[in-house]
Amino acid sequence: MRFQLIDRIERLERGRSLRARKLTSLSETFWQRGQNGPRMPGYLILEALCQAGSWLVLLSTDGQRRATLLTVGRVEFLDPVLPGDVLTLDVEAASLTSDAALMSGEARVGDRLVARVADVMCALMDAEELEDPEQTDLMGRVLLGALGEPR
Repeated sequence: MRFQLIDRIERLERGRSLRARKLTSLSETFWQRGQNGPRMPGYLILEALCQAGSWLVLLSTDGQRRATLLTVGRVEFLDPVLPGDVLTLDVEAASLTSDAALMSGEARVGDRLVARVADVMCALMDAEELEDPEQTDLMGRVLLGALGEPR
């Protein structure tokens, strides 16, 4: 996961749920111009939720399996994300096997619900096929911070 939209993993319940956060900054290059100023594109909010889900899978399988997106059942973008906002990403696994995962999630800024996704289906594959395990482990340690080591 070289293009990282998550700054920190705040809570992990292996096999069940993960909370992550993203602090947005005007210096990032992804902002879209809106009528009331710049806003984070919806597809990047969805990407951040999917990355949180991928970390849930990776950490729940001790770094052995990685999620690859198959389908998104439903996504709603409800409110804008603006520069300086802290995006909180909550994902839950409805089902997690060695071959597939079915997840849902919500993105919030404070108490505001900004996006919701449901029925995200992922195939699981060997993690080392997608990226160097040492680099993934290092990134996991950085994201987990005070929560501890990923493995």
